[in-house]
Amino acid sequence: MRGHVMTATPRYFVRTHAAHYVRETWGLPCSPRWLAKLAVVGGGPVFRKAGKTPLYAPADLDAWAQSRISGPRLSTSDVG
Repeated sequence: MRGHVMTATPRYFVRTHAAHYVRETWGLPCSPRWLAKLAVVGGGPVFRKAGKTPLYAPADLDAWAQSRISGPRLSTSDVG
């Protein structure tokens, strides 16, 4: 009998749940409407589509949220 290897299927969030995930996990302001706008103009997280429904992978949301956070600063006048 041969062993069957199962790979983990990535879980995707619809836009409403993706926004909630970013807010709860990263503490960043995020709304489904804003994600929709970013999907049009660019600058948002990577997404996929199932028919007309945009889907977001948690790893892509994490990478995007992390990219929005600056490095440590000692002053508001620090550049960067």
